[in-house]
Amino acid sequence: MLKNETLVEVGKDNSVGLYKKDDKFTINYQDLNTANLNTFRSFSFQNLNKDVSGLYELIANGFIDAPESNIVLELPNDIIELHFEKNYGTPTVQFIQYINKNKKYVGKSQLLNKKQIDKIFGKSNGKSAMYEKPATMNNVNPNHQQMNTASTVAPVTPTPVNNNKDKKPRR
Repeated sequence: MLKNETLVEVGKDNSVGLYKKDDKFTINYQDLNTANLNTFRSFSFQNLNKDVSGLYELIANGFIDAPESNIVLELPNDIIELHFEKNYGTPTVQFIQYINKNKKYVGKSQLLNKKQIDKIFGKSNGKSAMYEKPATMNNVNPNHQQMNTASTVAPVTPTPVNNNKDKKPRR
């Protein structure tokens, strides 16, 4: 699939991941609301007003002080609710997605704790720099830029070509 090559993984834990393409971010998750556990759903949003950081802050604050009702976020295509609940005494959050803003079609992620959210949002691997400061990204972490270009360029130049350098051409 060509589509996936342009997505860069920011972070992933278990069945939930955050991916970036240009300035669009996608959260991909295994839908626990379906009988078929192989159903994966996703919702996307632009990182316009530091929305990725904003979402992370909303979740982080919800862990500290759980809101009385779900936090509702309206995206261009979906409605997302952040559902907080204590799971064995640990604060957790669950993404609830109303697909195409239709209350009949609901996707639900697993319950995620703070450590998992940090992993998904790239806080534990330093990749959160990808959305924190788009303008200075090259200065902050030049290696990530290199890695991204390398991974898209690598398949174009197959390695066997370089191995033939020392051999004499066959006739």
